[in-house]
Amino acid sequence: MIDDTLLEAMDKMDTAVEHTQSQFGTVRTGRANPALVERITVEYYGAPVPIQQLASISVPEARQLLIKPHDRSSLEAIEKAIRESDLGINPNNDGISIRLSLPQLTEERRREYVKVAKSMAEDGRIVLRNIRRDARKAMEAEEKSGDVSEDELDRAEKELDKITSGHVESIDAALNRKEDELLEI
Repeated sequence: MIDDTLLEAMDKMDTAVEHTQSQFGTVRTGRANPALVERITVEYYGAPVPIQQLASISVPEARQLLIKPHDRSSLEAIEKAIRESDLGINPNNDGISIRLSLPQLTEERRREYVKVAKSMAEDGRIVLRNIRRDARKAMEAEEKSGDVSEDELDRAEKELDKITSGHVESIDAALNRKEDELLEI
């Protein structure tokens, strides 16, 4: 039973690490990346729709994104959503597609993005600690009910701490990679 709890906690932690790493992709670097706009939702016929469902997103140049709507009537709604987002990029609409030219990042802006990435990493660590806490509660409940001995509980808690530490290290490594990428000129 404890092994099931540990496996479930490990699966949840893997998912949390993957989510945190995908969040890092939304933080802008000097290069264009479709993940920059994927979290933007567009008001389309009265419903919020993710931009990737309305358009294809490509990278024609290193610092440019091309957004080509599947339906031309959504072009203005996509442009408005991008303009209102926190990207700080002014979209260029040519009637068929939208081009986003990414300006060179200033040192100050790079430092702000590093802070954003650190905040995302901390959110990921919090999720890992919450998963560890929930797994511990489940294991302690098993011990109280008499299904598990105290020694087995201690062994399982040490294993859970080891698993948690490994996942925290994964988030920290991803953060360091992102920080290096952001500060690279």
